[in-house]
Amino acid sequence: MNPEKDFAPLTPNIVRALNDKLYEKRKVAALEIEKLVREFVAQNNTVQIKHVIQTLSQEFALSQHPHSRKGGLIGLAACSIALGKDSGLYLKELIEPVLTCFNDADSRLRYYACEALYNIVKVARGAVLPHFNVLFDGLSKLAADPDPNVKSGSELLDRLLKDIVTESNKFDLVGFIPLLRERIYSNNQYARQFIISWILVLESVPDINLLDYLPEILDGLFQILGDNGKEIRKMCEVVLGEFLKEIKKNPSSVKFAEMANILVIHCQTTDDLIQLTAMCWMREFIQLAGRAMLPYSSGILTAVLPCLAYDDRKKSIKEVANVCNQSLMKLVTPEDDEPEEPKPVVQRQADPNPDDALAKQEGTGNGGPDVSCDSSFSSGISVFSPASSERAPVTLHLDGIVQVLNCHLSDMAIGMMTRIAVLKWLYHLYIKTPRKMFRHTDSLFPILLQTLSDESDEVILKDLEVLAEIASSPAGQTEDPGPLDGPDLQASYSKLQVPTPGRTGLLTTPSTKGLECSPSTPTMNSYFYKFMINLLKRFSSERKLLEVRGAFIIRQLCLLLNAENIFHSMADILLREEDLKFASTMVHTLNTILLTSTELFQLRNQLKDLRTLESQDLFCCLYRSWCHNPVTTVSLCFLTQNYRHAYDLIQKFGDLEVTVDFLTEVDKLVQLIECPIFTYLRLQLLDVKNNPYLIKALYGLLMLLPQSSAFQLLSHRLQCVPNPELLQTEDSLKAAPKSQKTDSASIDYAELLQHFEKVQKKHLEVRHQRSGRGDHLDRRVVL
Repeated sequence: MNPEKDFAPLTPNIVRALNDKLYEKRKVAALEIEKLVREFVAQNNTVQIKHVIQTLSQEFALSQHPHSRKGGLIGLAACSIALGKDSGLYLKELIEPVLTCFNDADSRLRYYACEALYNIVKVARGAVLPHFNVLFDGLSKLAADPDPNVKSGSELLDRLLKDIVTESNKFDLVGFIPLLRERIYSNNQYARQFIISWILVLESVPDINLLDYLPEILDGLFQILGDNGKEIRKMCEVVLGEFLKEIKKNPSSVKFAEMANILVIHCQTTDDLIQLTAMCWMREFIQLAGRAMLPYSSGILTAVLPCLAYDDRKKSIKEVANVCNQSLMKLVTPEDDEPEEPKPVVQRQADPNPDDALAKQEGTGNGGPDVSCDSSFSSGISVFSPASSERAPVTLHLDGIVQVLNCHLSDMAIGMMTRIAVLKWLYHLYIKTPRKMFRHTDSLFPILLQTLSDESDEVILKDLEVLAEIASSPAGQTEDPGPLDGPDLQASYSKLQVPTPGRTGLLTTPSTKGLECSPSTPTMNSYFYKFMINLLKRFSSERKLLEVRGAFIIRQLCLLLNAENIFHSMADILLREEDLKFASTMVHTLNTILLTSTELFQLRNQLKDLRTLESQDLFCCLYRSWCHNPVTTVSLCFLTQNYRHAYDLIQKFGDLEVTVDFLTEVDKLVQLIECPIFTYLRLQLLDVKNNPYLIKALYGLLMLLPQSSAFQLLSHRLQCVPNPELLQTEDSLKAAPKSQKTDSASIDYAELLQHFEKVQKKHLEVRHQRSGRGDHLDRRVVL
């Protein structure tokens, strides 16, 4: 500094003392400056006051010499003290040079700058608030200062500034938020602590509504929640907890939509605390905001669904995620579906339900919000009143939701509980919004069929519920069920329709063609037959699935859908199955289910008495496919009490190739005859005169069997048949013997027998072809 330079009104002694390296001398100079400035204030000499401040700022505080900078800082603080309440008029000139010194390399100088600013702020009090942003910016840097003295000084200044903000009602929150949003992403531990402490202070001030600006800082708060410092994490938890309490108190003023995606992101983090906190927030948002969260459903599901498969180590996260999932599901109501388009009135015979007509699926529907519908949460709080709902309707778009569900169901690494939750969602959407969902059925169908191979029975059960709903929903009743799975399947679809019998027909009444041949009820739609075709194709390509889960799947479907329709349609399809070995195996499986499953009790009773045209039609349909397996055909005749035809069939067995597999099936049939399912058959053995062909058929089976345990079992049973002469009564003498059921006279049994011979001939030809290729193991019985 040039000693000859004129620093008036500062005297040479003051200038010399300000440049001294000793603090005491600089302090003396500061007292002289304070006295000088007080005189100028008394004289109202603003020009000289500004000149003194400018000189101290430019020539001292911003000097290249460190001692001069220290002198300038203490001089500016003295000016502020002297100015008192008038310091607010000169705050910009007083503060700026001091803040510049916050960046000085000398830690002592940074400390003096802190001290000087403390004195300036202490005097000015509320007048410094217009300069709050620059003060906050400087303090945020000092909060991370490596020197403990500087940090201690900055903490004193920080507390003073917080007191001023708390006392004032003129804090400019709008101007401060951009700076807070910027600083909140600092990675420095002390800077984060500084930020959190200020948010806590601002949140505690009644006149400051920080909740309005929460979307600006929420992401940064969750970033800080992941800090390595335990104290900082705890402070951040407190801040987030306070915000959440405020949200619950004033949900109507919360910008839920602007924060939804932030929560979605942090619900997917690997940090347990962040994930649990974000999930708790998501739970409250769904319950408080209600349908306003529906547009974010796909993101929420992306975050929530994987958490449902967590183990006990993350039990808390799993439980909260489950509540989120259930609450979100309740928000979807029937009003979210597309409105059903009006249909022309068509005269239809015996159409019990108008919803079974064609459901158009064009356009986009607007589902109006209905908070009172299905969204009864434990908190009982709902933001939107009916009036506000009408003004701001929420439309549910399923494209993103279905894509997320499809993705999670396709991922075989996803846990069982997640897969079950996905299937529950699909079922719920098909129930609540069927017309919208059927637009996605063709993309969902393959993965739903693939899920039948899942290892979990619970997953398969839920999967079958979804498939059954697809197959039975009136919304799926279309003229064209859409593409199947490739050109081959499309071709087979047209081939597998049930044709009108080319001959005189099995029944005396005219037969219909296509799907109408089956006794489908109005609950079956266009996708039902497609489902049956694809299910059998899956069994054919994945034999292990048929062996392990085939019976389980079919039995469950019989509970979920109409058992008669299932057996009728599968018989139709198997009638044209080119893989005869698979057809035989499948028929055996279906027959075992039919004879042994409690779920098929009603269907068995229907077949037991062929008194109606429908039951006769079903018998004929089953019979034609059951011909793929000779022994199952006989068992079907036993079930339907067609004993004469059973005897005729057994007579034809002499022309068949008797293999070990064939005899094994006869053995199983004998075991079945001894089961409760055939109690009525065994009791009919008492009526020898009216059931001669039943006894002949059983003796026929006995003659087919080698000397085995099954032979002994059936032989003992037949030995119990009484002598007809001993049982003869006056009434029985008058009764005519029944060679065949009179109620089944409309069935052409000769034609059925011809069909049986034709099918068995095809099986024999295929076996011979395989034998010629050397890939067939000859399992014929060697006598």
